[in-house]
Amino acid sequence: MSRSGGARINTPTNQIRLTNVAIVRMKKGGKRFEIACYRNKVLSWRQKVEKDLDEVLQSETVFTNVSKGQVAKKEELMKSFGSDDQKKICLEILEKGELQVSDKERQANQESSLKEIACIVSEKCINPETQTPYTVAMIENAMKDLHFSLNPKRNNKQQALQVIKQLQETIPIQRAQMKINVTIPSKEAKKLKEKITPLMKVESESFDPDLNMVGLIDPGHYRTIEELIIGPTKGRAKVEVMSLKEISDTGSDSLI
Repeated sequence: MSRSGGARINTPTNQIRLTNVAIVRMKKGGKRFEIACYRNKVLSWRQKVEKDLDEVLQSETVFTNVSKGQVAKKEELMKSFGSDDQKKICLEILEKGELQVSDKERQANQESSLKEIACIVSEKCINPETQTPYTVAMIENAMKDLHFSLNPKRNNKQQALQVIKQLQETIPIQRAQMKINVTIPSKEAKKLKEKITPLMKVESESFDPDLNMVGLIDPGHYRTIEELIIGPTKGRAKVEVMSLKEISDTGSDSLI
């Protein structure tokens, strides 16, 4: 049967076409359900780095097949999930489902994460015997010797802390920080002290009459502290570096 020239071919209402997607899949009640996410955002969500759901989901829609644009029917959702609340079901699939990636893509993601973890360890630690940092390549090789495996539910900073603890059993390595001296005019001292102390492990402080604080910081927080105190005091406050590589307490459970 031929169609007339003016006939319109409509896309079925239960089909939605999306492009450049990362698919998370879950089987429930004997059926397969999928959601369409933005690439590189699923792991960030699971590691609690990304907290905005709109940045993760391309659509708050549950599919039976994302590639074909086939949307799950209400009765299918009710039977399998006991609800037809699309957002609620999307969250369950996002949390418990399996991220569909190619072997090549999975390997690239793993290599990127391992490299970033090694970079964090290299930046945060030194060899206490030589007082010098390890190179990224040296840390990567040490991680291979440990047979370190990635945990997709932990972010790279958390995993770097785990690597440091494991490396301490095989090589001389300790956390290192920068020792600084902060001087803040007495007028602004109380207010600005509250802003910088979360970034600083204070070793000593005195008023004479200005506030003078000595302590350890992550080198990456130097500029932040400088910006917090220089602007509000119109340049009257100052930060001085006393040493670049101070060994810090390795018992800490967090990377600043």
